Amino acid sequence: MASFLSDGTIRRFLRARNWSTEQATKALRETVKWRRQYRPDTICWEDIAEREDEARRVYIADYRDTAGRAVFVSKSSIKCKTSVKEQIKQLVYNLEILANSSDGEQEEESVVWLTDFRGWTLTTTPLSLARESICIVQNHYPGLIALAILSNPPRIFESFWKIVRHFIEARLKERAKFVYTDSPESHRIVADMFDLDKLEAAFGGRNTAAFDMDKYAARMKRADQARGASNGGRSK
Repeated sequence: MASFLSDGTIRRFLRARNWSTEQATKALRETVKWRRQYRPDTICWEDIAEREDEARRVYIADYRDTAGRAVFVSKSSIKCKTSVKEQIKQLVYNLEILANSSDGEQEEESVVWLTDFRGWTLTTTPLSLARESICIVQNHYPGLIALAILSNPPRIFESFWKIVRHFIEARLKERAKFVYTDSPESHRIVADMFDLDKLEAAFGGRNTAAFDMDKYAARMKRADQARGASNGGRSK
C-alpha cells in the first residue's frame, strides 16, 4: 500500500479535490479501503477472463498522443464475452497499468481514452457497468484521464449519455469530446492529437494493421513485472 501512496498519487487526489486536504484525505482513505478489499495491485494478465478476445475490445495502445500521453482504447463493435464483474476487473487492471506507467512522468491527466462507438446499442453497455466504471475512474483513479474521446456515437447514444452524465463529476465531464470521422472539424482535432500513421483507422487514422495478440500479451506481462503484480490467490 505504501507504493500506491506516492507523491504523484497524492497530487492527483489533491487536484481532483481542488487542493482541499480534508477532501483529498477522505478520498484517499476510501480508496485505500477499496484497494485492501479489491486488491487491484494483484491482478495480472493471466487473471483476465477471455483475455485474448477481450484485449481486442479494450486495450492500452502501443503509441502515445502528441502530448506524450498514454492511449486507452475501447471498441464497442466487438461483442463482449464476459460478465460485468469480469469487465470491471479488466478495467481496473488497465487503470492500474496506466496509473503505474504515468506516475512520475506527468503530475496528472496522463491518459487519453478513445472509444469507438460504431455498432453500439443499448445492450452494449449495461447501466450498472457504466455507473460502476465511472465510480472507479473518478473516485479511485482521479486526475488520470486527460481526455475521453467518444468517436462516432449513434443517435441512440444521446439518450444513454443524458442518464450517464449525471453520474460524472463536472471536472471529468468537461474532458469528454464527441468526434465523427466524417466531420472535417473532428478530423482536425484528431490529426492535431495523434500521429495518423499510428492511430487506428476506426478513429480516422491510417493504421490498418491487425491486432497482434502475442506482442500485446508480452507487453502486458512486462507491465505486470514492472509494477510487481502477481496472482495473489484470485480465481482465474
